[in-house]
Order: sequence, then structure tokens, then C-alpha cells
Amino acid sequence: MNRMLKRGLLVLLAMLPLTVLAAPSAHEVIQRTTYELLSDLQQNKERYRQDPAAFYDSLNEILGPVVDADGISRSIMTVRYSRQATPEQMARFEENFKRSLMQFYGNALLEYDNQQIRVLPPSGSGDGERTSVGMEVVDRQGTVYPVSYTMVNKGGEWKVRNVIINGINVGKLFRDQFSEAMQANGNDLDKTIDGWAEVVARAKDTTAAQQAGADE
Repeated sequence: MNRMLKRGLLVLLAMLPLTVLAAPSAHEVIQRTTYELLSDLQQNKERYRQDPAAFYDSLNEILGPVVDADGISRSIMTVRYSRQATPEQMARFEENFKRSLMQFYGNALLEYDNQQIRVLPPSGSGDGERTSVGMEVVDRQGTVYPVSYTMVNKGGEWKVRNVIINGINVGKLFRDQFSEAMQANGNDLDKTIDGWAEVVARAKDTTAAQQAGADE
């Protein structure tokens, strides 16, 4: 009996490093990141209202590692424009995109007022290269707003590739805005990249208008 117990303990000990080192699932990534964001916001909300730059820096620390900024940037720019962009232009657009993304979500988070947020249970195995994670935001009136994160597996780590908020596909919205900006700028890629913050501001206004229409 003792020999069997010892053997069982050895097997468990041998498996322990594999358990500890196992990469988190897509569901766990969203759950953990959401918890970190809300905990940080709860502790520092008043300071962030006075110092938005500090908030964006904090968001970048929490969200940066779990967002596929390169993949999203290329998706927004589309093959039509990304294949003519230089590495320097792509890097600059990715940096501008990350900064504007933090502002886009940061402004929305600063309006967060203890609404109920729940990450839905996994709906599949999540063993492939792409999956989605569902979330629900419930306001004080009990209205439920569905959120869906598109996740991709890059090098064994799950990262966010797109977000759909209450039926609004943020990735598609940004792609459409980028295409419109390129046309307005006479296909000047540098001008569009440098003016991306204004494009995101318009996208935020578009999202707010669509959301208001959906709530009526």
C-alpha cells in the first residue's frame, strides 16, 4: 500500500510542473484581464479622472500583452494597403493604433459605474487556433449588452484579435473608417496613419450613435 502511495505521489509531482506551466485558455485570459482592469479602476478611478494619461499607461500594461496589435493593425489596414506600407509605416500605425485603442476603451471604462460584468462559460474546447469568448454587461436597469472577443492563438498564447459589442463589430468599424480616411486623404498612407486618432474619435462617435439607436 505504501509503495502504491509513493508511486502515486511521484506521478503527481512529475505532472505538477506541466500543470503550473500550462498556458491559460482563451477564457482564462479574458477572465483574468477583466478582473485586473476592474480592480485597478476601482482603486484608482478618481486619480485616473484627473490624470487620463496615467490611466492609458495602466491600460497598456494590462491590455498590451493580451492584444494582437500586429494582427489587428494589418486587418484594419487590409492587404490592399498593408502590402504597400513600409515596415516603418506599419510600426508607426501599430503604435498609433495601440494608443488610440487605449483611449477608445479607456474613455468607456471611466464611465463604468459598478455595472455587472460576467464572463460566460466556455462554449467549446478552445483547442484550435481561433475561438471566441462571450461576456455580458448588465446596466443598472437590467439591460444586457453582449460582448464577444475573437481570440487567436499566437505562439501558444491567446490574444484578442477583435471585439463585437452589442452587435457592433469594432474591427469592421475601424476597417471602414481606415478605408474612408484613405480615400479622403487621396490614398496618402502617412497622412492617414498620422491622423488615426481623429479616425478613432469618429469611430467612437459612430459607436455611441449606433448604441443610442439600439437602446431606443
